Amino acid sequence: MTSEFTIAVHALVFLNHKAQVYSSEGLAENVCTNAARIRKVMAKLKKADLVKTKEGVDGGYLFHRDSREISLSMVAEALDTPFVTVSWKSGDPHMSCMIASGMAGVMDELYGDLDRCCRERLSHVTIADLDQRIFGKGAAVMTG
Repeated sequence: MTSEFTIAVHALVFLNHKAQVYSSEGLAENVCTNAARIRKVMAKLKKADLVKTKEGVDGGYLFHRDSREISLSMVAEALDTPFVTVSWKSGDPHMSCMIASGMAGVMDELYGDLDRCCRERLSHVTIADLDQRIFGKGAAVMTG
């Protein structure tokens, strides 16, 4: 998983709760990162229609969707976020030892299954759910 996912989820929960346009600088201050990273992530969310943008002096980003309908798996999909990956593989597919030649494929399959499990779990968690976890059951759900 990359930090882009965390940035995106934080920004969406913030924009949903505030229900107004925020600049990349304003979002960056709340997320505690820089505005360039915010713009990079928000561009992907805009392309997936998870946020809208407003041009001009008072421009920025606006969450315009029903927060109860936006799952974290939708956010991950917009960012093309892998949750379970590996950068190193053991063994060598050209070795005569069955374990050495087969382990990488077995582990790839296992990691793929784990990634699918993560995505399935996140399909049941919405932006509204996170808002409620932060602000309590009485928190208003903002819709667009």
